[in-house]
Amino acid sequence: MSCGHCVNSLTEELSALEGVEQVSADLNVGGTPTVTIHHSTPLHLDAVRAAGHEAGYTVADAPA
Repeated sequence: MSCGHCVNSLTEELSALEGVEQVSADLNVGGTPTVTIHHSTPLHLDAVRAAGHEAGYTVADAPA
């Protein structure tokens, strides 16, 4: 599996959430990946975590 495939999988799952307008993923191979989600309505963290899990990732809380 390529990094492009991983980004596409994650972007596809997160983009399917209601209200999501844009997803930007930087997987940082060997480091900590970051994902930015632009949305028009509030997102439920449980739904974001489920979408990330479906793509093969664990969603952690953003640093303060």
